[in-house]
Amino acid sequence: MKSFRIKTHRLESSYQQPHFFILNKGLNSGKPLNNARPNCFVCLTDNQEDREFLFWLCFGLWRSKSFHYLLKGSVIPFVTIDEIRKLIRESSTKASCKPQAFQKAIQALQLLDTNEQKIKVTLKMIDTARQAIFYNLMKEAGAG
Repeated sequence: MKSFRIKTHRLESSYQQPHFFILNKGLNSGKPLNNARPNCFVCLTDNQEDREFLFWLCFGLWRSKSFHYLLKGSVIPFVTIDEIRKLIRESSTKASCKPQAFQKAIQALQLLDTNEQKIKVTLKMIDTARQAIFYNLMKEAGAG
């Protein structure tokens, strides 16, 4: 089992050991992040290998909406640190039992995430092109 500690992140804190952040408020609760944001926990690990394993484990749990059933609160949903620890610990144990299957799933998730980012860039470029086309149309109509 991978060694990790999860604690509440303080904005003034910095960490020397390998770490990542986990959102704890809103409908994206459980989403792992490389950079700190308000309302997040920090997951500290002993080495980079454990960090990568746990980051992608959390990413998979977040994508599969495994954190949703842990949400509490009616106005601003949130997850508690104890529930996050428990879910990650249980999921880590299960993933460690089948390391090849887990690694294959992680590679698929990474590939899908990379493709999603490329598609987002493409969609942004298409939106910019639409704006430019309409802007040029209006400019020509006003000039004529």
